Amino acid sequence: MLTSAGILLHRERAGRVEVLLGHMGGPFWSRKDAAAWSIPKGELDDGEEPVAAARREFAEELGFPAPAGELRELGHVVQSGRRKTVLGFALAGDVPDELVAAVADRPDEGDWVEIEWPRHSGRLLRFPEIDRAGWFDLDTAREKLVKGQRAFLDRLVALLQ
Repeated sequence: MLTSAGILLHRERAGRVEVLLGHMGGPFWSRKDAAAWSIPKGELDDGEEPVAAARREFAEELGFPAPAGELRELGHVVQSGRRKTVLGFALAGDVPDELVAAVADRPDEGDWVEIEWPRHSGRLLRFPEIDRAGWFDLDTAREKLVKGQRAFLDRLVALLQ
């Protein structure tokens, strides 16, 4: 089973908690919005500590580093047909909205994935792992986040109480 680590960055705006999510790139996700977003995450390198992997992947996928601060454990979830474990970390912090909006405008930066598309065509195409990012209140985030990661929102709420 693959293991990934990621950061659920959160901030308070106008008395409401918002979280930063990334929309998954590629043709499968291009026309989907509900359950098509993820926390910035990625696989651990051999021997890499989960906290270091979470920070590295945040920067690689979004094109800017996570804010300084303590990463607080949110436990793990199992997703993708039980083939991937994701270790989640909460981080209180903010990044300028301009940086978040610019995620969609960085064609040569960030993490890319090469996949066969259409399936069984023999044609390999390259897509960004995250094609855009955004801040969402918790109710909206619950609709947008892939089902396998929604438990992180519940754990974040418990952590903040």
